[in-house]
Amino acid sequence: MSGDVRILRDVVPVDGDSGAGAELAEPVDVVVVGERIARIELRGTTPDTDAAQVVDGGGRLLLPGFVDAHAHADGRIFDDDVQLALLRQGVTTVIGGQDGVSYAPGDGGYASEYFAAINGSHPGYDGGGIRSLLASYDGTAAVNQGLLVPAGTVRDLVCGRSTDAAGPAELDAMRALVADGLAEGALGLSTGLDYVPGVFAATDELARLAEPVAAAGGVYVSHMRGGYEANSAAGIAEIEAIARHAGVAVHVSHFHAEPPIVHDLMGRLAASGVDASFDAYPYTRGCSILAMPVLPAWLTVRPTAEVLGVITDPAERRRLLDEWFPTIVDYPSLGPDWPEMLTLAHVAAPAYDWAHGLTIGAAAVRAGTSAAEFALDVLAASRLEVNVVMAVRYTRDDADLAAILAHPRALGGSDGIFIGAHPHPRARGSFARYLRLLVAERGALSWSDAAALVSTRAADRFRLGDRGRVRAGAVADLALVDPARVADRATYDDPLALAEGIDDVLVAGVPVLEGGWLTGATPGRGIRRSDHPSRSAAPNRPARPTAAAVATAAPKEA
Repeated sequence: MSGDVRILRDVVPVDGDSGAGAELAEPVDVVVVGERIARIELRGTTPDTDAAQVVDGGGRLLLPGFVDAHAHADGRIFDDDVQLALLRQGVTTVIGGQDGVSYAPGDGGYASEYFAAINGSHPGYDGGGIRSLLASYDGTAAVNQGLLVPAGTVRDLVCGRSTDAAGPAELDAMRALVADGLAEGALGLSTGLDYVPGVFAATDELARLAEPVAAAGGVYVSHMRGGYEANSAAGIAEIEAIARHAGVAVHVSHFHAEPPIVHDLMGRLAASGVDASFDAYPYTRGCSILAMPVLPAWLTVRPTAEVLGVITDPAERRRLLDEWFPTIVDYPSLGPDWPEMLTLAHVAAPAYDWAHGLTIGAAAVRAGTSAAEFALDVLAASRLEVNVVMAVRYTRDDADLAAILAHPRALGGSDGIFIGAHPHPRARGSFARYLRLLVAERGALSWSDAAALVSTRAADRFRLGDRGRVRAGAVADLALVDPARVADRATYDDPLALAEGIDDVLVAGVPVLEGGWLTGATPGRGIRRSDHPSRSAAPNRPARPTAAAVATAAPKEA
């Protein structure tokens, strides 16, 4: 018996190589040696005595571990409840450093303050750059963590709280920080152009920062400027300009808009020769910090103590109520009904625990004040640490979501935030919802197409090494999926419910989820950008498929 050999018995491998024999006609045995898949054999041909552990697949699907292309687990990935929430969806790798804000480079202070309600603080990082931050994830969690260089953090480190355009020396300093982060293993560069200080970065500044990204083979990832939805064309035009200047591959974060808008604008990028992809979560509502839509950027760019001084000063507060709040109706995703469109997901101030799950409007009525004044009150009491679930003016049904996610350049991304008593359900439901909605219920995707959406494309796009496929030589990040049971259970009313139907998961060949519960193993690591795409793993398959094999696969009776 070998201590590093495991056999996954009676499984149906599926990965994202559509049309290339990715779905097998018959269940097989997958032999894992160490952290990689060693071989795939006909069922029952490998003796149990050859392995330290045999996992009974029971006819379940074996998919490559899912990659969450946009997650906010940067500081929370060490928590058991966060790891369990991810693994119950089959997620084995998350990509952080999103929206231009994370801990490195620098000492983490800016991100810990500004994104306190999104990423929280990191329990150990206090400096050392991307290299040190990636190292903090090695062997400390059950899930892998990849990182982007956050452009907002870079700007804050070089330009401070300035709202002015960066000068030549500042641009050189920022470009050097981006290049250093990429050399240390970052997957690309992220921007958050509705957040501060990203909102003050002009297109030409961003294009210059994208140059070292292109040189390193990374990806420019953008939370676009302007609020998405009907205003998405402006954001896409800016991304196109950056891509054309720098020659960089681009990725649109959480692309939420009507399906024709998404397809038209992605087509426009392709027609112009831009290498573009996007992620989208399978929900209509969004989630962000409350300060972003309800306070002006010229104010929130300041340190928290200064912002609190303004919103608690009677004269300044009156000016905000009279001059600023009436303009919120012009925010593309909100409009005049904004108090009923923002639901309190996380409020740091214990005095407002009662408000979790209520809209700003409903909470204001209970508090006996106006919506605008309540928003300022709760922000002041929580030192700005408040996040909200954000409804949109024009909701989309499941058919619309399926039309967006069936796009061949779509990647799975939850935009999951793990902070809050009443969070958005996407953190605990997105990947199970992809499979339930798109495959099991609507038939919009085959299982192979679904594997491409949730794993293979992201592994290739972000150069995650030999991940994203079920074949010999691939890293054994693997999820066993029960096609008859896989489903999301988290809802807007019950957002903490865990997904079902994925009970066994391996990371680097080590079981991290067994029977639906954590094993306590922590083989996860900080994922450094690979010099070669993940498709380099060589195929090793004993048979070619029939189309019905996966559709009819289901666990055997116990």
